[in-house]
Amino acid sequence: MLSPPRCVPPAPRSIGARPPRAPNQLQPRRGAGRKPKGPRSSEPHRERPTLDARHPVHVVLRVVSAVGNLRRRFTYRAIREATLTVAQRENFRIVHLSIQRTHLHLLVEADDKAALASGMQGFQISAAKHLNAALSRDRPERRRGTVFPDRYHATVITSPRQARHAVNYVLNNWRRHEEDRAEPMRTWTIDWFSSAVMFPGWAEYGDEPFLWRGPPTYDPLLVYQPRTWLLRAGLAKGGAPISVREVPSSAR
Repeated sequence: MLSPPRCVPPAPRSIGARPPRAPNQLQPRRGAGRKPKGPRSSEPHRERPTLDARHPVHVVLRVVSAVGNLRRRFTYRAIREATLTVAQRENFRIVHLSIQRTHLHLLVEADDKAALASGMQGFQISAAKHLNAALSRDRPERRRGTVFPDRYHATVITSPRQARHAVNYVLNNWRRHEEDRAEPMRTWTIDWFSSAVMFPGWAEYGDEPFLWRGPPTYDPLLVYQPRTWLLRAGLAKGGAPISVREVPSSAR
């Protein structure tokens, strides 16, 4: 008669030890996963905050390196065409704009968050179309590549001090990038690649504002007079009148 099988207890396992892995269990490959973003990554795709119509917005919009220097006559004209396009909107207004070599600064007013998104989308589409056409003038085929690779950066302005800083930053940004040290710009009083000529609050105007005369055949960017209190009168309460010689955020 066969004896019953003897039960062998399992070998004790130390506390905290991992259970044996199934042969077909996948292991993460070293180095897998989302790669870190580069030094000029896009604006994070978080939901933008609610926008009150009383608060203007400072927008920064970058272009791809293939577009080249934006501070050229034909690229200026292309961006000016985009200001003409969005000027037809009732709920979105560009109050100030400056063109730097690799990016644009805009001060805009919008009725709400949806109007800001729609207005910026319209401006980007129009600017991209006209810039691609301008860049194709000496090419056999029209350029159709990306112009604005990143989500634009937007800062809501809520105080007089912030409004003064934003206007100074946008209109005098060329001095921050030392464009005023190169020819022929070293002879300029204001930046003609911006809407500075449309700003009546320069300290140099004194009590009788007037507009400086631009270069021959100069067509200014089409911008609106501000409707928000912060850009119309509030910035005067945020500090001294803005001088054409101020260098924003710079140690110069």
